[in-house]
Amino acid sequence: MLIRFEAANFRSILDPVELSMVAVDRDRVEARDAPNLGESLLPVAAVFGPNASGKSNVIAALTWLRDAVADSLRFWDDRIPVERFAFSDGQERPSEFTVESVVAGVRFEYVLELDEAAVRYEGLFHYPEKKRRRIFEREGVSLTLQRGLGNLSGTRELLTDRSLALSIARRFDEPLVSDFASALLGIQTLGQLPTQGSMFARLNRAASSRSTLRWFEEPSEVGQSAPSGLDNRPEAFDSDRAQALALLRLADLGIEDVVFEEHDGGLFRADGEPDRVLKQRRVRLVHRTAQEALPFEFSAESEGTRTWFQLIGPVLSSLRSGSLLLFDELDASLHPTLSMQLIRLFHDPTTNPAGAQLIFTSHDTSLLNHLNRDEVWLTEKTADGATRLGALAEFAGERVRRSQNLEKAYLHGRFGALPDVDRTDMLRALGLIG
Repeated sequence: MLIRFEAANFRSILDPVELSMVAVDRDRVEARDAPNLGESLLPVAAVFGPNASGKSNVIAALTWLRDAVADSLRFWDDRIPVERFAFSDGQERPSEFTVESVVAGVRFEYVLELDEAAVRYEGLFHYPEKKRRRIFEREGVSLTLQRGLGNLSGTRELLTDRSLALSIARRFDEPLVSDFASALLGIQTLGQLPTQGSMFARLNRAASSRSTLRWFEEPSEVGQSAPSGLDNRPEAFDSDRAQALALLRLADLGIEDVVFEEHDGGLFRADGEPDRVLKQRRVRLVHRTAQEALPFEFSAESEGTRTWFQLIGPVLSSLRSGSLLLFDELDASLHPTLSMQLIRLFHDPTTNPAGAQLIFTSHDTSLLNHLNRDEVWLTEKTADGATRLGALAEFAGERVRRSQNLEKAYLHGRFGALPDVDRTDMLRALGLIG
C-alpha cells in the first residue's frame, strides 16, 4: 500500500507537495493497520480544487514516475522527458520524486532527482526492523549496492546518465527490487490527464476496455491468460465473470449480461489474392426489460455506461491484487451515485480485502459526504502560478471535526481551494460596465 508520495518541480508543482495515505482517524473500519509502521493506511484519497490549480498534476506526477521506471531503458536515449516548472527558478532545479509504500509487509522508499539531461540522484531503501537500509544508491552513474546483493552488480554495466537504476535492477532476480518495482509498475491510471492528447486518451480507453473484456471472455477462446495472473480453470473463470457481472449490474443500468458475437471482418489477402475471411469478435451489452432481453452495440451505449464498463477490469484487478488505482476527474463521465459506489468498493474490507487504494481528483463536492476528513486533499494556485497541496485534516487544525459537514464547509469557502471568480473584466469586455 502507498504510504506517501512527494513531488517537486513537475509541471505546475514547484516546491515539494506531499500526499499521505496515513490515517488520522485510525479507529475507522476503513483504515488498514500497518503493524510495521505503527500506523494505519487509507484505501481512498480525493483531491479537490478549482480548475487549473494542479489537481491532475498530482496524479500525473505519480503516473510519470511509473512510466519512467517502465520506459527509461527504451526511450531515454537523447533526453529525459520530464516537464519542469516553467516559471521562477524551475528550469534551474531538478525534478524530485519520492514514493514510500508497503509491499509484502516491507516498507520501501524510492527517491529520484533528475532533469532533462541526466539522472542526478536515485536511491531505493527498505526498513527491516524499522531501520532504514540502502538497497542501492546512485550519484550520477556511480552506483552503490547493499552488501549481499551481488546479483545486482550487472546494473552498473548498463547504467547511463539517462537510465534509471531501478529500470535495470528490476530485471535481475532480486525480490527486494523486483517486488517494489512490480508494485510501482502495477499502478493503473484512468481519466484525462494533461499528458494525454486525443490519441493517448483513446489508447487509454481501449486498454481499459480490453482489461474489462478479459473478465467476461473465456481465456481459452482467445488464447490469453486470465486477468491478474489467475489460472485458466473453468471454475476460476466462472467466478471472475460473476464478479464482473455483479459490478456491471451494481450500476443499475438495466444491463443483464455481456455477449460476444463473431462477424466477418473482411478478406485477408496474400500476394494480392483472396486467402481467407477474417473473423472478428464484438461485444454487446444485453439490456433486459420486463418483457424481453435485447443486445445492444457497445458504441450505442451512453458515455456513462461505456465509462463504467471500462472501469470494471481495472477496478477488479486492483481489488484482487491490492494495487493502486489513480483516476483523474472521477466525476467527468460518472453519475455521482456511481462515483459513490466506486468509493464504497475500496472502503469496504469485504470487497477490498487486499488493501487496494483509490486516489482520484474531482469537482463533485457531493462526494465529500462519503469521505472522511483525512481522505480529502485540497489544491490551490499560489501567486507565482505554482500548485500548493494541503490535507483538509490539517488545513484548519482542530476546527475540522470528524462530524463536520465537509461539503457545506467547502462550498462556503472554509477550506479555501475554491475558484476566485471576478466578473469585472468579463463585464467590461461585454460593454456592460465602464
